Amino acid sequence: MATAHQLRLWPSIDNVIPKEQGGPIARRGFSYQDEIAVGFLIDMIEDAGLAKIHFETHDDLILISASGTNEGKPTAEFVQVKAGEPDKLWSVADICQRKKKDAVGTSIFETSLGRDEYDEVAAFRIVTLRPIVSDLAPLAYAFGADGRMPGCDAMTALETALNARFPGLKSPKDNDCRYWLENCLWDVRHDLKTVAKANIVRLCDLAEKAGQQLLLEQIDVLLTEMRAWVKAAGDAKWLPDKEKKIVTRAEAVGWWQRRLAKLAHGAQAPSGGALAEKMKAADLSESLIAMAVDLRLGYAAKVRTATYMEFEASEGLQEQVKSTVQSLSADLAAGILDLKGPQFHARCLAEMNALNAARPSGAKDQAAFLKGCLYDIADRCLLRFDRVVL
Repeated sequence: MATAHQLRLWPSIDNVIPKEQGGPIARRGFSYQDEIAVGFLIDMIEDAGLAKIHFETHDDLILISASGTNEGKPTAEFVQVKAGEPDKLWSVADICQRKKKDAVGTSIFETSLGRDEYDEVAAFRIVTLRPIVSDLAPLAYAFGADGRMPGCDAMTALETALNARFPGLKSPKDNDCRYWLENCLWDVRHDLKTVAKANIVRLCDLAEKAGQQLLLEQIDVLLTEMRAWVKAAGDAKWLPDKEKKIVTRAEAVGWWQRRLAKLAHGAQAPSGGALAEKMKAADLSESLIAMAVDLRLGYAAKVRTATYMEFEASEGLQEQVKSTVQSLSADLAAGILDLKGPQFHARCLAEMNALNAARPSGAKDQAAFLKGCLYDIADRCLLRFDRVVL
């Protein structure tokens, strides 16, 4: 028989102001969590069952499934991302440790179970850099696997251990630690580099499924946009920017389709066509566009001429330009650079001049080569001078 707690009408998680809004304001150095979030955005583009994602609302991330449950309600999977953990295996003691001895409800386990207070059916996920001890191992198994079936020795031992530390603990909806164990996934993702590499591979695969081959540089541009998107969502406050904190599948799929179409259009455009289009979109003058196209053509002629400069020197300059463009694009997308098209274009040229000035004394002036490389990157749809509207 259902309890009074379970019969109560609970509010949807989409309509409740988060209890804490200090996190988004103070979040710094969240690269690992943002990369994890990008991975879930890719999940949502691939999976029609994932309807929306909350960023830094009632938990680090919340994945809302549209597939429904036995109760006919969507599932809200509450994701805690643990990036700053000590260099050791996670244990039962770790998830039960409170921030202070008497700070009831502050352990990882208590916090996670306590999220079960909304109309959606609660599920739980803990994402960590480090692996877990054998006692927690069943939580890393797939749901339905023999090693984590309710009543098996390992799950019974875990339930006993948690009940011993928190006797009678229940969620606001009257669910106990057994419910948490049966609905919690421990997700070991390792370091930032590993997660970022996995996202590159997955985005390449996703593009191939859409019938489009993308260059690694193009994938980097798309991932830079996605990182800026999830960071902006995490930084936003529920009031007044609730819509920025919840990204729907329709928004994610729409963004992906627009980006693929734009990249395909750039690949089909005549040489210099995409560059001119991007500069026009950024409100740059016809004279600037003409000079840019000319610099790009000069650059293309030089890189085809083996005698112009040693290949290694040419490649080194190109890598410097790519790295600088990547940083500038990321800062513009994230709002760190609050510049309109003409100002951002001028900033890009200033950075090319700075790269040229930093070359060894007496070295041949390469300002035109560096700027030509910059414009070639834009012509290949890897750089735009106006801020992307996600």
